[in-house]
Amino acid sequence: MATNENVELEELIRRATSPATDVPPAAGAVPPPNLTVGADEEEDAGLSLDIGTLLLVARRSLLWVLLLIGLGITSSWLYLRYTKPVYWSASLLKIDEKTEANNLGLGGPMATAADNMRANKLAGEVELIKSNLIYKQLKKSLVLDVNYYLQGTVLENELYNTSPFHVDYTITDLTLYKRKFNINFISPQRFKLAFLGQGRTLGGEFNLNQPINLPGIILRITGNTNMLREPSNLEHSYHFTIQDDVAINAYLDRNLTVQIVNPEANTIQIAFTDFNPVKAQSIVNNIDTVYLHEKVARKQEANDQTLKYLDSQLTEIRNNLQTSEQNLESYVRQNKTYDPKGDLTVLSTKLEAQQADRIKLEQKIKLLNGVATLADQEQLTRSENETVEQSFPGLDALEDPLLTAQLNDLNALQWDLRRISRSYTDKTEAVKLKQEALNYSRRNLKRLLTQNRQLMRDQLALLDKQRNEISTLVRGLPQKETELARLKRPLDLYEKSYTTLINKRLDFNIAKAGTIPDFQILSPASLPADPISPVRLLVYAIGLAGGLFLGLGLIGVRYIMHNTITSARELERSTSASVLGVIPTYDKEKMEVSRLIVDQNSNSAISESLRSIRTNLDFISSGKQKRVISITSTISGEGKTFVTVNLGGIIAMSGQRVIILDLDMRKPKVNLAFGTENVRGVSTILIERHSLAECIQHTSIESLDFISAGPTPPNPSELIISPKFDQLVAELFKSYDVVLIDTPPVGLVTDGILIMRKADIPIYIIRAGYSRKVFIKNMNKLMRTNNLPRMCTILNDASTQSGSYGYGYGYGYGYGYGYGAYGMGYYEENYTKPLTFVQKVRRLLT
Repeated sequence: MATNENVELEELIRRATSPATDVPPAAGAVPPPNLTVGADEEEDAGLSLDIGTLLLVARRSLLWVLLLIGLGITSSWLYLRYTKPVYWSASLLKIDEKTEANNLGLGGPMATAADNMRANKLAGEVELIKSNLIYKQLKKSLVLDVNYYLQGTVLENELYNTSPFHVDYTITDLTLYKRKFNINFISPQRFKLAFLGQGRTLGGEFNLNQPINLPGIILRITGNTNMLREPSNLEHSYHFTIQDDVAINAYLDRNLTVQIVNPEANTIQIAFTDFNPVKAQSIVNNIDTVYLHEKVARKQEANDQTLKYLDSQLTEIRNNLQTSEQNLESYVRQNKTYDPKGDLTVLSTKLEAQQADRIKLEQKIKLLNGVATLADQEQLTRSENETVEQSFPGLDALEDPLLTAQLNDLNALQWDLRRISRSYTDKTEAVKLKQEALNYSRRNLKRLLTQNRQLMRDQLALLDKQRNEISTLVRGLPQKETELARLKRPLDLYEKSYTTLINKRLDFNIAKAGTIPDFQILSPASLPADPISPVRLLVYAIGLAGGLFLGLGLIGVRYIMHNTITSARELERSTSASVLGVIPTYDKEKMEVSRLIVDQNSNSAISESLRSIRTNLDFISSGKQKRVISITSTISGEGKTFVTVNLGGIIAMSGQRVIILDLDMRKPKVNLAFGTENVRGVSTILIERHSLAECIQHTSIESLDFISAGPTPPNPSELIISPKFDQLVAELFKSYDVVLIDTPPVGLVTDGILIMRKADIPIYIIRAGYSRKVFIKNMNKLMRTNNLPRMCTILNDASTQSGSYGYGYGYGYGYGYGYGAYGMGYYEENYTKPLTFVQKVRRLLT
């Protein structure tokens, strides 16, 4: 049956998508409706949000959502179980330099330059900490080349400083780096070693402290006696790996983080991540220590280089200074001057003094000439009592007392001679004696004057000679000044440079002695208690959110893919046809074919729902005593025959005479519902092979009869539109109040549409969870194109969990009450059987 229904569904879809390929209907037949949905209708359907359907899908997906949430939490637990925790340890350093040179008054430019350098060197300090220079010293202080592990059930744990054994090695085969060496202790002194080398497993049993010579490697394994005495330590499986420098540097680069925290405060944070918290803490603390030592060493090296440079410059400048001093000394010795400008002043002074002396000498010579002229006169003075100094005031300038005395003697002899001459004659002996004395005095005076004048002339010549020499010296002074300046320039430069370097060296030594590396560990590395990754709460939150997101996604996908009618509310919202009621799912027993069940239990939920439908039918056609009711659906399998048979039984049980006509001549099922044969029926009546009375069959309900479809004719549509069918219905109205017609599915053939036009109440069956939403659009289009305003619909096979189990009165305006509070799908009075676990699960899933 399921296969036939699928074939019919595929045929319906094929007709809906490619109507041009269908075989044209017979003459006079109404063409089947086009089941394709218009663009506007599809857009409206896509934009509208059905809260009821969404809640239904959510309720049906609740178990899957819970399973996905559980899966997410389980995934989080598995992730935490099989992921190594990562620990983070960090220290905070304050890096600066303090100098005491300023306290000694030696700050100056060097201190200022140092301050400027410190302000911009933090980035360089970060690079220094992460450099191979620090790594090299760190590898000397820590054992990072051999890693020891304890093999656990799932994960391996690194035994940092807690390994019961220690490995010394010498590797010649570089491929053995990063290779796993497995160790299992047989006894406290003996172990088994195994590793993969040269394409095969190498190893064996060895004793502790025994040299192990293996291809490519030499090992010596020593043990911790106290730890190996513990039986539990002997039961574990251990292994170790040997890392080369490249691997260690990569490991440090990958896990070490150095960042500037506060540039103004010169603070740097050193952090390290590792699977072992003790190892992370130890590495950070050792980096602090190594960095301090390296910084001091770098500073000392820089100081030594600076001092070495200063010493070399001092030596060179000292040599140049000595050379310049020797050149200047030679110049001074040769030119007998060190200050040409001063010499010019001295020489100028000498010239001036010589000129004054020359003038004096010339005056003295002139005076002596005058005295020599007077000496020839008979009388030097006018008065006897008047001295020569009084007669010649200029004699004092001669500063010659002998000459003055000679002149005075001469003057006295002249006065004596004149006085004697007045008393004696020239021949008088006294006069002669006086005359001889006067001549002698005059000769002495002349001789003295001659000597004095000659002496003064010699002095004057000497002054002229000296003046010429001084003039010559003055004329040579500019050249000497230039040469001296040339010699003094390098001397002054070297003297200043030498003095500056001496002062710099002194300042640097004092600053070096007073420089204190300010390396404060503001926050030392502590042992991390909790891992930074994975964070258990965060992982579980992600797992929960992931499961919830997948669950919501599942609900969304199921809602988007939900293309079937599931509830009466959804059906009422999708069509303008009156919803007569809802028929619940019949789960009491599984039926292979549709059959009459309302006569078995009049209090069942299906019976009550059909009674509600019967009441609604009475409201719809209350003025008519005779009614033709057609029941159709879109495709086979929607419960059309089941509803027809049982609705007819309910109407018949109310006292009305009901007959059921099976007009689904291509696939008759009414006879199967009553367990009879289909050898004659409507088709044979319409071709007048059998009479009406011959084809009427009775049922277990007294007022309910039926006529089966009969053998399948080649032209069912022509039989239905023939006048004989109308005559058949008129003949039936003579004996029956209600004619129920089971029509073919309108989505496959046109027979059902022809009958719906003839019926007083056309009923369209929609099966919950089976009929697609496009079928509702087909029903709406059918009502518009065929003018069927009294079209009604029934929701069949509604699950009690869908919220659609109810029925209403009137044309879409009614009320409903639910059955199946226990989830059984049927109703019986005083039923109190509790739900089983399977029913509860099924309730969640549906």
